[in-house]
Amino acid sequence: MRFALIAEIAKALMLARFRQTMVAAIGVTFSITMFIALLGFMNGLNDLLDGLILNRTPHIRFYNDIKPNEDQPINISDEFRDFFNIIRSVKPSVSRVSIYNNGEIIRTLDGDERILGVAPKIAIQVFFNVGNVDLPGVLNGVEVEAEDKLFAFSDYVVEGSFMDLKYTANSIILGKGAADKMMAEIGDFVQATTAQGNRLQLKVVGFYQSGLGELDNLQSYVSIGTAQRMLGETSSYITDIQVKMHDYALSPAVAREYSSIFGIDADDIQTINAQFETGSQIRSLISYVVGITLLIVSGFGIYNILNMMIYEKMDTIAILKAIGFSGTDVKTVFTTIAISIGLAGGLMGLFFGFVASLGIERIPFETEALPTIKTYPVNFDPKYYIIGGVFSLVTTYLAGYFPSRKASKVDPVEIIRGK
Repeated sequence: MRFALIAEIAKALMLARFRQTMVAAIGVTFSITMFIALLGFMNGLNDLLDGLILNRTPHIRFYNDIKPNEDQPINISDEFRDFFNIIRSVKPSVSRVSIYNNGEIIRTLDGDERILGVAPKIAIQVFFNVGNVDLPGVLNGVEVEAEDKLFAFSDYVVEGSFMDLKYTANSIILGKGAADKMMAEIGDFVQATTAQGNRLQLKVVGFYQSGLGELDNLQSYVSIGTAQRMLGETSSYITDIQVKMHDYALSPAVAREYSSIFGIDADDIQTINAQFETGSQIRSLISYVVGITLLIVSGFGIYNILNMMIYEKMDTIAILKAIGFSGTDVKTVFTTIAISIGLAGGLMGLFFGFVASLGIERIPFETEALPTIKTYPVNFDPKYYIIGGVFSLVTTYLAGYFPSRKASKVDPVEIIRGK
C-alpha cells in the first residue's frame, strides 16, 4: 500500500515537471541509442578487419622449419664442452621440408574432439613466366573441399568456380593482383617455374581476391595433386597441415602438445596474430569509453533536473514529512522518479539503437578491394543491449540517489516556518 502511494506521488511530480522529465528521458534514449549503434558498428568493423586475416589463417599450422642445426661440432667436442661457445654465420642444415608420416598425423588430429577440421597444404615458391619477365609468386596446393569448409575458400573466388580446381587437370586460380599484372583471363594458360627448374602450363579457371593487396599479388591456388606433380613428388608429399579448432583459445596448448608428440614445428594463431587481437580490443575499448561517457553526461542531466525539482517542491516535501512520511519514503519517491526515467529512456534507447543498427547495416558499402562486402558490417551481439540497459539504470539511479538523499534530510519545520 505504501509503495503504491509512493509511486502515485512520484508520478504526480513527474507529470508536474513533464517537459523536464521528457528532456531527461530523451537524454537517456539518445545516449543508449548511440551506445548500441556505436558498439555494434565498431565491433562489426572489428569482425570484418580481423576476418580478412584470421578467417584465412589456420588456428594451428604444423610444418618443418628450416633452421640451423643446434648440435654444432664445437659444442659436442669434449675439449670445448664446458666452454661458452659463440658461433657466427651458421647456415641452415639440410632438413626435410615435407612432413613425414603425415597421413597418420592427420588421422590422429581428425580424431581429436577439440579440433574442427584438418586441411593439408603444399606451399611452392614459383616464377610466372610472362614474356621476358618473371613474376614471383606462391602456389598453395590445397584439397579444395577441406579448404572451402575450414577457410571459406569459395567466398574469395570472385570469378570462376572453385571446384574447377579439383576437376580440371593442371588448373590454377590466380590471385587477382597477379592476374591483373599478367593480363590473364579465365581460360588462358600461364607458365610457372619452380625453384628446382620444373615448368608447367596451368589453365586459369578463376580469380581469388582476399582484400589484402600484398597477398593477392603473390598467392595463387592449385590442387594438391597439381602441386605434387610440379615438384615431382609422390602423393604423400605434404609441407603443411592446417588445423581449425572449435575454440581457438585452446590453440597454443594443442599446438605445443602435438608438436612434442610428432616432433614437428607448430605455430598457433594467438601467437602469430596477437597484434590483430590487441587492435580489436583497443577499438572496442574506445567504443565502450565513448558510449559510457554519453550515459554519464545524460546522468548529469537527470541529476540537475531532480535537483531543480527538489528545490521547487520543498513545500511538497515538507508537507509529506509533516503528515508522517519518513526521510526514507521521500528518498524512495525521488529515486523512483530517477529509475522511471532511466527505464523508459533505456527501453526506448535499446529500440532506437536496434533500428539505427539495422539502418547502418543497409547502407551500401562496395569496394573493389573487398568484393564480398556489400553493406557496412554491424554486430548485433545481445551483450551490448544488456550492458546498455543495465548501465542506463545504474547511471540514472546514481543520478537520482544524491538529490533524493538531500530531499530526505529536509526539515519540515524550517520550511514551513520560512513560509
